[in-house]
Amino acid sequence: MTTQTSRVHHLLLIAVATISVWAFGPTVVAQIPETPTPTPQAPPGLQMTVVPSGSPSPSPEEARPLYGLQGVLVETLSGKVVASQFEDQPFNPASAVKLATALVALKTLGPNHRFSTGVWTDGTLDKATGTINGNVYVSGRDPSFHYEHAVLLAHELNKIGIIKVTGNLIVAPSFTMNFSSSAKRSGEQLHDTFDSSLRYSEAIRAWTYERTLLNDQASLQTVPSVAVMGAVEVGPVSPGAKILLTQKSSRLVDILKVLLCYSNNFMAERIGESLGGPAAVRGELTTMLGISPDQIRLATLSGLGINRISPRVMMKIYQALRLELQKNHLSPSDILPVAGIDPGTLQERFTGPMWRGSVIAKTGTLVRTDGGASALVGQMQTASGEVLLFVIMNQRGSVVRFRENQDYLVMLIQNSWGGPKAFDYKPLSLMMQLSNTESSVGGGDEYEPRLKGQ
Repeated sequence: MTTQTSRVHHLLLIAVATISVWAFGPTVVAQIPETPTPTPQAPPGLQMTVVPSGSPSPSPEEARPLYGLQGVLVETLSGKVVASQFEDQPFNPASAVKLATALVALKTLGPNHRFSTGVWTDGTLDKATGTINGNVYVSGRDPSFHYEHAVLLAHELNKIGIIKVTGNLIVAPSFTMNFSSSAKRSGEQLHDTFDSSLRYSEAIRAWTYERTLLNDQASLQTVPSVAVMGAVEVGPVSPGAKILLTQKSSRLVDILKVLLCYSNNFMAERIGESLGGPAAVRGELTTMLGISPDQIRLATLSGLGINRISPRVMMKIYQALRLELQKNHLSPSDILPVAGIDPGTLQERFTGPMWRGSVIAKTGTLVRTDGGASALVGQMQTASGEVLLFVIMNQRGSVVRFRENQDYLVMLIQNSWGGPKAFDYKPLSLMMQLSNTESSVGGGDEYEPRLKGQ
């Protein structure tokens, strides 16, 4: 064991003074069963120490006791273990599962994949009046489709001369809008957002803000509007319908950045559906990581509910994610939140002047499941420029205190390596990242083919 690693172990032993074994000893954490039953209570003597994450220089003397279960694994980029604790014990990773979803999505779809939304009609266009005499259909499964994208569709329809539809608006069962899982509700919102006389103020603000960010003043000179006179229905695209135009979402890598910064459950589940669901993702992971099926249990791809992953397997997931990003000339900060800088789950963590921007990670939080579960998975940078990968997973306690403890352990390790150092990172507006859409008119291959059930 190196002197540096030995020092880290010593500091962490102080920080978790009453845990009977730190690394490589007999486990005192109760084995978590495979069935979805509550995790057994922690042994009475098992406790951790916590200091507030805003502490400029964490000190064990400032710590306050916290009871719960904890697994830790910290490694260098070369794979040397810096610190470990119950690294093979399965925990509930909560929303840190989204790292696995992101990995399989990038591997399967590619970072430049775009989700298509198609607008079809079974009617005819009266060019003199700008009226489609017939129905309009909307198909697609874009997880990021929101108000501003609906207004953009109206804008593009206006550009090809369409301002009115005499028939119905029929949305595919797979279509969703504004993170609503109801296709009918999504269709109703689309109907009202299309029509400027019915458009919600929130939709107007979203459209105006996005166009202003893009410096697209030309689009703001007119008010996009398509009035649909018929009802809103959910159903497949008519076999005889013709494609009018296709709108493609931002790239998958941009969608993942928003998804992981805000830990958006809806977007994660929607992307997971396109990958075949939890069973398919679990299969991909076992093959990709070279692990046995019993080493990972996925009930959801958002992190809700009962999932089971050990710190060691989670480290493999994060390492594979880094490698997949590297293959595509991307870095973890391209999809993950940078602490103290990006909005969302890490905006208020590691905010001190020294620590701001020195941690890139995914959080996980379940307040009630498994008696309270929390996780922090990612990487930290030290003053020497050394990057350390870490997994911290907690259960059976206060998630607020778990977060404080996670931050404390990360800062403690950084201090033992000379202090923190910010990653080289230039943030972008997250709305800008969802504004990188593409539109095309007509048929050809520029649309997502109709699928069964659309």
